[in-house]
Amino acid sequence: MHVEHLLRDETLGLRLLWAEDTLLEREISGVTVTDLEDPARFVRSGEAVLSGLVWWTPDRDQGRTERFVAGLRSADAAVLLAGEETHGQVPDDLVAACLRHRIPLAAVPAHVMFRAVTDKVYLQQWGELSRHHALPENARTRLSRLAARGSGPGEVVAAAFAHLGRTAVAYVLTATGRTVGATPGAPALPAVEAAALLASGAGATVPVDADAAPTPYERWHLHLPDPGAAPPRMLQEIAAVLSRCQEGQVRRRAAAHHAADELGALLAGNGADAPAAETALRNCGLPAAEEHYRVIAADAGARGEGLAGGALAEAVAHAAGAEPTAVGRLPDGTAFAVAPGAAVSLSEAWPLVAACEPSIPLHGGIGAPAAGPQGLAGALAEARYALASARGTAPDVSSLADTATLTGLERLLTGIPAEVRSVYSRTVLGPLLDTRTAGAAPLLHTLRTFLACDGSWARTAEALHLHVNTVHYRIRRTEHVTGRDLSRLADRLDLWTALLCHGAVHPAAPGPQPSVTPAG
Repeated sequence: MHVEHLLRDETLGLRLLWAEDTLLEREISGVTVTDLEDPARFVRSGEAVLSGLVWWTPDRDQGRTERFVAGLRSADAAVLLAGEETHGQVPDDLVAACLRHRIPLAAVPAHVMFRAVTDKVYLQQWGELSRHHALPENARTRLSRLAARGSGPGEVVAAAFAHLGRTAVAYVLTATGRTVGATPGAPALPAVEAAALLASGAGATVPVDADAAPTPYERWHLHLPDPGAAPPRMLQEIAAVLSRCQEGQVRRRAAAHHAADELGALLAGNGADAPAAETALRNCGLPAAEEHYRVIAADAGARGEGLAGGALAEAVAHAAGAEPTAVGRLPDGTAFAVAPGAAVSLSEAWPLVAACEPSIPLHGGIGAPAAGPQGLAGALAEARYALASARGTAPDVSSLADTATLTGLERLLTGIPAEVRSVYSRTVLGPLLDTRTAGAAPLLHTLRTFLACDGSWARTAEALHLHVNTVHYRIRRTEHVTGRDLSRLADRLDLWTALLCHGAVHPAAPGPQPSVTPAG
C-alpha cells in the first residue's frame, strides 16, 4: 500500500494537510502508534505514524513540535497521521514543521479509531492471500470470545493454533524475551535465548500492536520458531486478538498501579507504621504477613521519562514469575517495586531489559530484605540510596546496585549527591584545591600518596622519589593549611574521604590502599 492509497480510502476520511506528489508514491511498510515527544526510537523506516498529539500543548513550545517531527524524519517515516480528537484540529506549527522536514501530514477525524487505520494497512498487505490462509471462522469466533472475557495470552495462542494440531509451536514473548504465553507442549524458552531470537529475526515474529500501548520493554511479540508453521495472514489475525488481550491487561493494571502509588506515598512519607503498611500491601494484592520483602527503585533519566515503571515491572516479572508484586511511582516520580520474599534477584533480568532501549540508561537500586511490613520504609530508603549509587557511578550506562555491594567507603560515597560530595571536598581540602597556588598540587599529591601508603614516611618518599625530610615538610604544611592532624585516625579518614569525593583517588587502579590503622 502506498501513502496515496491510504489517503484516498473514503471509509477512513483522512484529510491531507501537506505532501508532495513524489512522497505520496511511497510504499507503507507498517503502522506505529505513538505519543512520545521523541518517537524516533520506536518508528521503523517506511511506517505510517499515528499520533493523538497528546504530547502537544497550546503553549506554543516550538521546540517540542520540532523534536517530534525531526524524530520522524530521522526514523524515515512515510507519513504522519495526526488525530484531531485531543485538540479539535491539527496545530498549525505541526503543519509547518512537517513542511520543513518534508513529512507528509494528514488529519485523522475524531470519529475515526486508530485501529481502523492499522487494520486497513495490514489487511491490504495480506489481503492477496487466499481465504484458507486465514483463521477458520469457528477459531476466529472463539478467539474473539476469549479476548472479550479477558483471557490471557496462553489461552489465546492455545486456541488459535489448536486446528493445526500439535505440530505448531508458538510463543508470546515480551521484548525482553520473557514468555507470557505458549502453545501446549512448547518447550521452555529461556529469556536470553528468546531475546536473541527476536533480535536476530529468526523464525516468524509478528509484533502485537496495542492501542493502549505499554512501554517498549513490555510489548508482546507472537513468535514461531518455524516460519512455515502458519501463513502470515493467520499470524496477523492472532496478533490482533493478542493486542486486545494486552490492552485489557493494561487497563486492569491501572488500578493496581494506583494502589501501588498510594503504598509508595505512605512509605516515602516515613509514616508507615505496621497496620498502615499491612493495609496498603493488601490493597496491592500482596501478602501482609510475609516475613521478608524486597524493595527496588528505578530511574531512566530525562531521556527515558515515563519508561522506568515499565522497565522495572518487566524486570520484576522476570525475577518473581507468577508471584504478586506491586509496581508504582513515588511522589517524586521515581519508579519502585515491592516483591514478597528475600531471594528476589534482578541480576540476570536487568541487562535484558536495558538492552531493549540501549540509548536510555536504566539505573536500579535494591534495598536489603525488609523484615515484615514495618521494615518497608527503611528498605525503600536503602533502595533509593543504592539507585543514587548506580546513577552516580555510571550515569550513562545501565546498571543495578544492591545495598549489599556497598561494602567500601568509595562505593558508599557514590550514593551521596555529587553536589554534596563537591562541597565536602572543598571544605576539607580547602587551599589544597586552589590551582592558583603553585605549591597546592605537590601537597595534594603527597597527601594522597601518604594516605595510600598507610602513613609510612619511607614508602611515601620512595613512591614520590623524594627525600623523607621533604615528605615530612609537605605533610606538616598540609596539616597546617587543612587544620588536620595526620597522626589521628579520624582526621586521616576525613581527608581520605575528601580525596574520594574530589575524584583524586582511584581505588580500582593498581597501588596501595589506605589503612584505618594509624601509623606508629
